[in-house]
Formats: sequence, structure tokens, C-alpha cells
Amino acid sequence: MENISIGYWGQVRDRFKKNRVAMFFLGIIVFIILAALMAPILAPYAEDAQNNDALLQGISAEHWFGTDQLGRDLLSRTLFGARVSMAVAIITSLIAMFFGTALGAVSGYVGGRFDNLAMRIVDVLYSFPDLLLIIIISVVVGQGVFGIILSLSLVSWITVARVVRGEVLAIKHRPFVEAARALGFKPTRILFREVLPHAVAPIIVTLTFRIPSVILAESTLSFIGLGLQPPASSWGVLASSGWKAMTFYPHLILFPAGAIFLTILAFNVVGDGLRDAMDVRSK
Repeated sequence: MENISIGYWGQVRDRFKKNRVAMFFLGIIVFIILAALMAPILAPYAEDAQNNDALLQGISAEHWFGTDQLGRDLLSRTLFGARVSMAVAIITSLIAMFFGTALGAVSGYVGGRFDNLAMRIVDVLYSFPDLLLIIIISVVVGQGVFGIILSLSLVSWITVARVVRGEVLAIKHRPFVEAARALGFKPTRILFREVLPHAVAPIIVTLTFRIPSVILAESTLSFIGLGLQPPASSWGVLASSGWKAMTFYPHLILFPAGAIFLTILAFNVVGDGLRDAMDVRSK
């Protein structure tokens, strides 16, 4: 029997630790983030260092991931690409979580006409395919790092707002919230001190699923030429450059695409593990 004295978050931690698969992939996420942060130290060559004597070389002791058409070391570019892809994904997801949580919480708690108007806007935006909206916005705001973050943020908050609103609607009529109202607390205090703390678990789970979605969206935009452009070295840019010659030089797309796949898989598995660990109804 679980020890309830350790509290809810202690139980979540213990249940998550028992999920060996999720713990393994959490280690992979930590490794990828550390590798991205330490790219200048770990990369054997400079990101844009060209070598005309090593064009399109395969895997070797000097170049573990091979080289590209300009003789640049693919391992180094993959490490630096991780910095861009992970930074865009994490920053975008945090921005989306902030605005989506704010709108969803206020809409769900206030209700009435404001809730109807806000949710109708969300429903209209939600009816469009995410990729279509991202492409339209990215064409308007530009294709640099700032433009990619802005365009992805303007789309990613929609799902977050719907999730948070649903949680707030389920919580705001519980006895402890009604007691806070009876004591005369202000609505803002009730919302931010009583309601939102009880919606943290689904918000965290949503964040873990948002990050891989953003990584995939950024990679897709860069792959089709609407995202970051060379000489930038995000994973999407590397995959876009590599697929054209993949028949003869498969290493050009194998490693950046593999990095995208592994990262998305890791975040999804960890997200599933967190969802199971935070589901108090399962215990």
C-alpha cells in the first residue's frame, strides 16, 4: 500500500519511478538536452567548418556521422541542430502554455458570454489544420528563429486553452472552492490559489506532449523550405538537405531524422508515464 503521508507529488514521483520504460526515455531526454547545451564542447568540429577534401564521406573514425556536400561534419551539425530544435520547441511550448493556461483558466472560471466568445474563437481556429495555420503565419512573420517561435506559439496555445478550460470547469464547483467563495475571497485569489494548483498535473502532461509536436512542426516547416534556412542547422534543415541525396548518401538524412524520431518518441513515452503516474483514479 502506498504511503499517503508523502503527499500527492511524492506518490506521483514513486509511481513514475516504477515505470522503467518512461525512466529510460527520461534519461534520453536529459542526455539530448545536455548534448545540445554542451554542443560547442562536444562537437569535434565547428558547425560551419568546410573541408573540400572530405566531401560526402561516409561514417568513419574522423567523422562518426559522415560529412555533407560541403565537407562539414554531420555529427557537429546534428549537435548544434539540437540546440536550435530543442530551444524552439521548449520556448514555444512554454509560451503556448502561459497564454493557453491564462485564457483557458479565465474562460472556464468566468463563464458566461466571455467563455462563449473565447471558445468560439478557439473552435474556429481549431477547425483549421495546424500545419496550414503555421504555414500562413510563418509566411507573414518571416522564417527566422523568431518567426518560427511566434508562428508555432500562435497555434500551439489553442489545444492548451481547451484542456485547461475543461479542468477549471471540473474544479471550480468542488467543495473547497465553494468554501473559499463563502469566506469572501476575491475571484482572482480563488482562481490562482485554489483552482489552478489543482490543474497543474494535466498542464504538465500537456506540456510534455506539446514539445514533440513543436519539434515535428518545426522540422516539417524547415523540410519544406518554410522554416529555418541554411546555413542554420536545425534537425529539419539537415533532413531537408539530406533527403535529396539519400539514395546514394543515406547518412545525410539518417542521423537528423533519427534524432527527430528518438526525441519525439522519448517525450511521448515520458508524457504517457506522467499521465499514468498523475492519474489518481488509477489507484
